[in-house]
Amino acid sequence: MPTTMATLTSILKEVYEPQIREQLNNDVVGLRRIEKTSEGVYHDNGGRGVFFPVHTKRNPGIGARTENEALPTAGSQSASRGQLSLKNLYGQLDFSGQVFELAAGDPQAFVNMVDFDINGIKVDLVKDLSRQLYGNGVGAVAVINDAATASTHAIKASPWLQDGMIVDVYTADGFTTQKAASRTISYDPTNPLTVTFSGATFATVVGDIIVRTGNGPVSGTVRREITGLGAILASSGVLYGIDPAVDVIWKAFIDSNSGTLRSLSEGLMINAVDTVRTRGSNVSVGLCNLGVRRAYFNLLSQQRKYTNTKDFGGGFSGLSFTTDQGDIPIVVDVDAPYNTLNFLTESQLKWYKQADFAFMDRDGSMFNRVPGFDRYQATLFSYVELGTHRRNAHAQIQDITEG
Repeated sequence: MPTTMATLTSILKEVYEPQIREQLNNDVVGLRRIEKTSEGVYHDNGGRGVFFPVHTKRNPGIGARTENEALPTAGSQSASRGQLSLKNLYGQLDFSGQVFELAAGDPQAFVNMVDFDINGIKVDLVKDLSRQLYGNGVGAVAVINDAATASTHAIKASPWLQDGMIVDVYTADGFTTQKAASRTISYDPTNPLTVTFSGATFATVVGDIIVRTGNGPVSGTVRREITGLGAILASSGVLYGIDPAVDVIWKAFIDSNSGTLRSLSEGLMINAVDTVRTRGSNVSVGLCNLGVRRAYFNLLSQQRKYTNTKDFGGGFSGLSFTTDQGDIPIVVDVDAPYNTLNFLTESQLKWYKQADFAFMDRDGSMFNRVPGFDRYQATLFSYVELGTHRRNAHAQIQDITEG
């Protein structure tokens, strides 16, 4: 039986689609540790989203009285409604018609070429989703650190830049003023504080941001990227429609040193964990980058003369932070932001999803011809969002000197 496009499509769907899901589960630390669910996802004309209630205040109608005193004024519990909308993530592949001719003459060469592209975009999607996990929805992959008109600009250190990335440059909010559009960057990780942009020179000020092309917010409240930990781990700002200026309990604990780096200490860590505990939750993991992990390793070595390495559930192994409520794993994620330790209560975080990454095949094939061209495209998609029902169940220590 000859090899046809129909049989190749079937093979590719069976072989590659599950690999993409498995890669996301195994190689992205934050994604793997946070539960996925489709529970509560609704559909309406405005898209896909989730509603959830948040208990914000106790009933004030309680009190102690002596004989014949008036009873407390009746009150009630207070709650607010959170709402999140799923974000739409895509990956696009493009093949020429000549590549598809290989399917008839040399099926193995065709499969090898498709394998190269599909595995490549799989890794790209994994890395970008891992970056978005730590963002705030605005999409900044780096921050400009100079005021100049040039094609090469100074930046603040960032773990998220890649050589050859196509980017836009905006003012800090990501949408008010676009400084440059669709520029390809040259970036050498051994010289991480400068970036060179293709095209004409453009003017910047300190604080402008670099965003993957097209990913910037539509407005201050409508953002294309997922609502990551950068928005959740904050002590101010509306999140999922709930304003901590109104519901004061709706905020994470943030320990900042106003941008001045300081040594990590057990006192800082205990204070963060204890604060979460007083708010009714128990931290289950500390997520940080390699530099902060080294700072904690050095702290253990200097103060205790040993390092407490331990195996934890889910296949994770690492240093532990010991509290009276048990050990908390300090887990490394290379995509975590610099100088920061995130303490999370994982039971209060969920990945809401309508679909895992999969190939679009509603037209009957994962390969669709581009009208007017001898080309075929394949598109990966997923509809997801990160949510938390208790913002105050999390804490963050900022401005840590890395080891």
